[in-house]
Amino acid sequence: MSVLKSRPVLRWLVPVTAVVTVIGGGAALGTFAAQAEPSLPPRTAAQLLVDLQTSRLEGLSGTVVQRADLGLPPLAGLVAGDGPAGLLTGTHTLRVWHSGPDRQRIALVDTLGERDVIRNGRDVWAWNSRSNTATHRTLPEGAGGTGSPELPVTPGEAADRALAAISPSTEVSVGRSATVAGRDAYELVLAPRDAASLVHQVRIAIDARQHVPLRFEVFADGSDKPAFEMAFTQVSYARPDAEQFTFNPPPGVKVTEETAGNKPADAPGKRPAHGERPDVRTVGESWATVVVARLDGAGAPADRAGTTGNESTGDPAALLGKLPKVSGDWGSGRLLTGKLFSALLTDDGRLIAGAVTPERLYEVARG
Repeated sequence: MSVLKSRPVLRWLVPVTAVVTVIGGGAALGTFAAQAEPSLPPRTAAQLLVDLQTSRLEGLSGTVVQRADLGLPPLAGLVAGDGPAGLLTGTHTLRVWHSGPDRQRIALVDTLGERDVIRNGRDVWAWNSRSNTATHRTLPEGAGGTGSPELPVTPGEAADRALAAISPSTEVSVGRSATVAGRDAYELVLAPRDAASLVHQVRIAIDARQHVPLRFEVFADGSDKPAFEMAFTQVSYARPDAEQFTFNPPPGVKVTEETAGNKPADAPGKRPAHGERPDVRTVGESWATVVVARLDGAGAPADRAGTTGNESTGDPAALLGKLPKVSGDWGSGRLLTGKLFSALLTDDGRLIAGAVTPERLYEVARG
């Protein structure tokens, strides 16, 4: 099941523009520390799932802190930078506001500037104070959210994705009660039954009264500390003021109007969206889903990547080309492993990745 269909309040909480490292650093993580368990009436896992499905939220504002420790090798440029991949390492903090289905805002600030994504009705603004640039686009009638999500940036968005994977392959139970951002919360625990998955457990702390996910944690096999976690450190359910969703371009800002004719996805020579790409497919389902992509210019891209001199550009092929070589009856290539996912770049031009063991990737490569 997925709570996205019945709870659009959480869908918008992923920005369409780049996400940057923000203020707060590790200091805010003190609020993640365990507190005395509150005494709450017993609820079953099924009841908590119904709570998520049926909750209705008119307004929300708060601060979210996210931390990732995925055990990635120190490849410069692989997860660094301003894009969503930057969330795969380190600690990040952001402010979020929600006021109904068509008013949302996300603000991300670091010591060098601020980035905002604001939706007000059909208008969506993305502003970068560092470059003093902004983009504006008009959503079609009935559009939801601010764009296509790439990585979750709130516990609610992450919970939606995890709950969408619930099936016979998932064991669902109730964990310990907790206090998150000063709110009493139940804990829903999801555990994959598929041995190929690198995920040991997903734990979602749910506000006992408002039924909103307040904390989201992912534990890797063999670890008692989260490899990925995000939590509200402060939250209010009062409807934010309308002025929070009004964007007035600062003096001197360069504004770009995005239309169907000039959006990057529609530019000549660009590939269609992921769901339409014939060179991208998935194998398996639920927690053991593996994505297989055919890279441009097949023919030992992994070997070429190590010699192009483009390692600093952030190109995945160039960066993976620096990883150890692996081979088997499926062929040969290079392997990237972390606590929660593995990626295999084969010498015949395939990128195979998933939250699974390398052995599962080899099976897919063989097939």
